[in-house]
Amino acid sequence: MRDTMFVVLLRFSANKAEAARYMSGHQEWIRSGLDDGVFLLVGSIQPGLGGAVIAHGLSKEVLEERVAADPFVAEDVVTAEIIEIAPGMADDRLKFLLP
Repeated sequence: MRDTMFVVLLRFSANKAEAARYMSGHQEWIRSGLDDGVFLLVGSIQPGLGGAVIAHGLSKEVLEERVAADPFVAEDVVTAEIIEIAPGMADDRLKFLLP
């Protein structure tokens, strides 16, 4: 469903110590999501627990494939949890997210 939004939580996992090794690929993965217009916001989970992505404009299945392609996910630097949101109300600045 194209009107659905997602929060992707990327929490550090077993191979957290390997983050520096895969950082370049992870940053490219983030840039691709932003360039494709599906990532609206990317940031860190505080205090230093991992990262979070707000995504929209794609199906859950396509997002799952995109998340699996993140080198951090593929190498178990982080585990990914995808939370699906059906937007109902929004501030005027986010009205474009509503059906």
